[in-house]
Amino acid sequence: MRRSTVAAAALPLILILAACSSGGGATTAPTTPPAASAPAASAPAASAPEASSGAGASASAETGETYELKIAAGSGSVTNYLTGEDGKTLYVFANDSANSGKSTCNTGCVDSWPPFTAESLDEVKPDSGVTGKLALITRDDGAMQVSYNGKPLYYFAADKAAGDTNGASIPKWSVAKP
Repeated sequence: MRRSTVAAAALPLILILAACSSGGGATTAPTTPPAASAPAASAPAASAPEASSGAGASASAETGETYELKIAAGSGSVTNYLTGEDGKTLYVFANDSANSGKSTCNTGCVDSWPPFTAESLDEVKPDSGVTGKLALITRDDGAMQVSYNGKPLYYFAADKAAGDTNGASIPKWSVAKP
């Protein structure tokens, strides 16, 4: 019975890895960021700092909602890393070149690795721990993805709360470091 439990637990990881090896094509990733909210109270020992207090807000053209994209420096068991909305960990993909200005995670893997997107760089409010260069790149689907020091930033769908770093153990993926 234990073997079947281990096999069942490994299957989603195998599917994620297989999806990450595909390339090319457009995605249906959202082009507007989610509404900002406070970091989850159930976060593990990792910290998920708030963005700087002078941050402004932006309005979504589609919904009229007001939101602010926060990017901060956090720390946890894996190392120091960048966090985005709700204090969730941001990742970089080894297949993305820092100088290409392009994401290689466009089909298949985008379901497991949603891009950190914004309509304008003015929406992205870094805290004092974020010292690298923020920019926007255009994805294959036309969405604008936030990059840090030239590397596109992603979330990991299996991270459910602030401080989760489940994607750090996936080959070719690592936490984005401040």
